[in-house]
Amino acid sequence: MDDPRALLARMTLEEKVGQLFVLHVYGHHATDPDPADMEVNERELGVRTAAEAIAKFRPGGLIYFGWAHNTRDPRQLATLSNDVQRAALGRSPGVPLLLTIDQEHGVVARVGAPATLLPGAMALGAGGSHDDVREAARIAGAELRALGVFQNYAPSADVNVNPANPVIGVRSFGAGPDAVSGFVTAQIEGYQSAGIATAAKHFPGHGDTETDSHSALPHIHHSREQWEELDAPPFRAALAAGVDAVMTAHLVVPALDPALDPATLSYPIVTGVLREQLGHQGLVVTDSLSMRGVRTKYGDDRVAVLALKAGVDQLLDPPQPELAWNAVLRAVREGELSEERIDASVLRILELKVRLGLFDDPYVSLDAVDETVGSSAHRAAADRIADRTTTLLRNDGGLLPLSPDTHRDLLVVGADPVSPSGTTGPPTAVLAAALTGLGFSVTTLSTGIDPSKEAVDEAVAAAAGRAAVLVTAYDVTEGDAQDGLVAALAATGVPVVTLAVRTPQDLPGTAAALATYSWTDVELRAAARVVAGRARPAGRLPVPVVRSDDPGQVLYPVGHGLSYEAYAASD
Repeated sequence: MDDPRALLARMTLEEKVGQLFVLHVYGHHATDPDPADMEVNERELGVRTAAEAIAKFRPGGLIYFGWAHNTRDPRQLATLSNDVQRAALGRSPGVPLLLTIDQEHGVVARVGAPATLLPGAMALGAGGSHDDVREAARIAGAELRALGVFQNYAPSADVNVNPANPVIGVRSFGAGPDAVSGFVTAQIEGYQSAGIATAAKHFPGHGDTETDSHSALPHIHHSREQWEELDAPPFRAALAAGVDAVMTAHLVVPALDPALDPATLSYPIVTGVLREQLGHQGLVVTDSLSMRGVRTKYGDDRVAVLALKAGVDQLLDPPQPELAWNAVLRAVREGELSEERIDASVLRILELKVRLGLFDDPYVSLDAVDETVGSSAHRAAADRIADRTTTLLRNDGGLLPLSPDTHRDLLVVGADPVSPSGTTGPPTAVLAAALTGLGFSVTTLSTGIDPSKEAVDEAVAAAAGRAAVLVTAYDVTEGDAQDGLVAALAATGVPVVTLAVRTPQDLPGTAAALATYSWTDVELRAAARVVAGRARPAGRLPVPVVRSDDPGQVLYPVGHGLSYEAYAASD
């Protein structure tokens, strides 16, 4: 491989501008996607296929999504990776693509089964083991590398200090800056040991907001001192661990930039704080530029230019790639952006590709896919790690564990939120199947996130004669329909166990309550083993549980978690 500077010197301005972009393209195939995907590509990109998008824009990278139909199965995805690399290397300037993904695990997974699905960040935070976090990232990284994906947009370095946070929540390791910092370091080490580039997100910190930046522009009202104490430590830890990139957030932090620009577009935040104060020398990538939070103040053409002026290197997923590409090119030609500024970003991108070995060999073996992705060793490790994350919050009267000998007939009811990629079915069905495999006789009834009176009545009728009822709870608030369902079931006298399948805040009053931190198969299987006494609950809350109608009242503090022995001793 030539020296990156020599390659940079041979590139045209158009080729350099292309390297700044990380695009998504619809379809499972580089040259022959489904007709519906061709139509969407033509509407959004002005091309029909990924190969045509590469020829037109010369992008520095692509990002894979399940909703873009990129990820049907492991061999298909590896083939797609090889084919888009051939398309990139067959065109001037012959630079391989940096293929990326959001594969956080837990509630955010783009590649599903048969790939190994692992507990997400908050579950790992509950497990409390840096070794488990490191091992989970090594497994995830090995499988991504086998698929031709060389960068994962992880870890989340956000400190989730606001229980009402709608966008981060269980994607954060927890509510303590020091604890989050340790897990962030371990995850970076695990991914990098597998040859995967990392990206700490969402700078300068998305943990204390009640607004989702996908749909609006959040404001973080921390003082500069609070930011230094709460938000900055995990990013400092990430930089110390050698993180490859930092992803910016689409939010306003007046204490860091009184101009009230989104952090992604803020020179004081990206260059002043991240580059100059914290000393980050690696890549800076935007969060998706399709998100509403970054588009509320400026047009899509200006967003791309302003992000580069702020100090960003990579423009991720712009909603109108041709408009943004032309706007950047025009800004350079008219002098708003210097070519030297563009060169600095392109050089960082090329240097990362060199470090990852992409110029030496960007291709993957399909045989290695079969050997690595979803291997029995990886799946077994995922189950072991998940067993250590399940948190027992309440166990009145020692209801848990249940035994097939004394509690054979169970009813599983509750919410069935849309599942992350690769789960085998709705949460109630997955939980019921796991319990059936452990010797129970299980009836399943999905009552939904907002159960109707008819659904509640049906659940109450189905509870008659059961040894116990298990309820999957999702986004419960005091007095809502799910809360009413649980109250009606409890009134039957049948023992009720709640499983909080998203945040541990989802806890209506029941005799026993578990937190799983997600509703993916691996976490629900672990919960079933805990319910059946096949695994002992070892998780400890990484965030406090507060009353939904009175957030100042802490029901369970950070670190709370029962074991069966501990409860028996205190009963």
